[in-house]
Amino acid sequence: MWKPTDLPVPIEVETKAVVKQATTAHRYLAELKGGTATIPNEQILISTLTLQEARDSTAIENMITTQDELFKAELQAGYAYSTATKEVQNYATALREGFEAVRKNKILSLSHILYQGHVADVAAGRRR
Repeated sequence: MWKPTDLPVPIEVETKAVVKQATTAHRYLAELKGGTATIPNEQILISTLTLQEARDSTAIENMITTQDELFKAELQAGYAYSTATKEVQNYATALREGFEAVRKNKILSLSHILYQGHVADVAAGRRR
């Protein structure tokens, strides 16, 4: 029977290469954070990234839609969109609500993750 390794792991994880990469990543993240402060409405950027993440993730489930259809569905009330576009919007809604929960609570818990799955399922009309 498989037994997980005891923690801490018996190997050195904070090698020079790892620390160097972490430092580089930290610098770029700081630049990105500073850059978003210069955007008049950062919500536009976040919404776009959320939609793109939702589109890419639902494509794995063979739910394919276009950027054009996504933006039309977001901006035009009553727009007749495909099932795939609706699924992407549901996924994006769950992502946004999850993001707000983490922002508000300063922590991501298992209950948050399970709730987001429920939000996506309810929005898609599925029951568990």
